[in-house]
Amino acid sequence: MRKIFAGVAAFAFLMPAVYAQSQAAAPAGNAQAGKDLYLRYSCYACHGYDGHGGAGARLVPMRMTGERFTAYVRGPRTPQMPTYSTKLLADAQLADIWAYIKSMPVSPDAKDIPLLARIMSGK
Repeated sequence: MRKIFAGVAAFAFLMPAVYAQSQAAAPAGNAQAGKDLYLRYSCYACHGYDGHGGAGARLVPMRMTGERFTAYVRGPRTPQMPTYSTKLLADAQLADIWAYIKSMPVSPDAKDIPLLARIMSGK
């Protein structure tokens, strides 16, 4: 019983530190500033105003972490995506863009749209 209590106590003691560390690792960004940058740098031209629907990759829902997003923008794997160096966009600005993309609403599934659900069901 003491071992279980000691384990629970250690877990309870360490969790706030682990949580704080994970929060510190997440980039802090300003979604409104990110929206301005998204428009200024014409991200919408390829990714659409709502983060999808353009010729570029679908951004919403954003599945990359802020760090992975920044790394990708710095060195994209496709020739269609331009490279954005730190001279052009600072890491803080990319964190803002990431925050804006994360704030975009996710499109509903087709089954949740009445007309499409009816078409898919054949009724």
